Amino acid sequence: MTTTRENPSAAFLLGGDLPVARLGFGAMRLPAREIAGPANDPETSAAVLRRAVELGVNHIDTAWFYFHDGLSANGLIRRVLHPYPEDLVQAVKVGPVRHPDGSWGAPAGPRELVAGVHRTLRELGQDRLDLVYLRLHEHDEAVAERFGALAALREEGLIRHLGLSNTTTGQLASAQRIAPVAAVQNMYGLFHRRHPEVLDACTRQGIAFVPFFSLESLGRPEPAEPLARIAARNGASPEQVKLAWTLARSPVVLAIPGTSSVAHVEDNIAAAELLLEPEDLAALDAVST
Repeated sequence: MTTTRENPSAAFLLGGDLPVARLGFGAMRLPAREIAGPANDPETSAAVLRRAVELGVNHIDTAWFYFHDGLSANGLIRRVLHPYPEDLVQAVKVGPVRHPDGSWGAPAGPRELVAGVHRTLRELGQDRLDLVYLRLHEHDEAVAERFGALAALREEGLIRHLGLSNTTTGQLASAQRIAPVAAVQNMYGLFHRRHPEVLDACTRQGIAFVPFFSLESLGRPEPAEPLARIAARNGASPEQVKLAWTLARSPVVLAIPGTSSVAHVEDNIAAAELLLEPEDLAALDAVST
């Protein structure tokens, strides 16, 4: 896929009816910088969340397993933002089971998914969730049964739109035979372009593609060029260039960088105004993955 010079600040209609800014906020790092801890200062995390919304973020991504030492992303979101702005869209991931001590269990079955959605509604103080992702694993063979449980909640009016996270094109097609899929959330970034065929499928169908870890190199060494050169020429940070490149991959891409720093959230959101030149995009496209 070749990047395009789209306006990254343009809104996207999520699910065809929810207008969201293409640069949102991921809540994973609100409870702790790393999911295993240590815990963040709650007031600092509250300030990060508050600042993100002040800067125009209206798409927040959270999960029932984002917590540490009693501090949860869902709890912070409700404490800081409720009653919610009318245009705020909240996306929630469900599927992986995480126990109160932080340990992980087997993926949630249909009954656990239903119970977890009801719990999330209570945690966020909502009557309906805007978007619920079912988080999968590569060889998940129970997609239909588990996605079907969420589709039933959608029919009941408890969920507005459904999504898939960590999915393949085969799993996407399987889910679509049960209910519409409004968004896909997969790992994707400048230095780890996994599942490009999923991005292609989302682009063709107008499905939101929401990459996670888009700023990470996942332990690989990052080449200094051309990232540093392009950042310097644009008066931007390397992270802003990564986000601008990510948004330019397709008009269906919605970025959700997360942070536990007010300064970083300001830097990230400013990337929505960075429009890279075609030669910059071509140079970044050519960076080895």
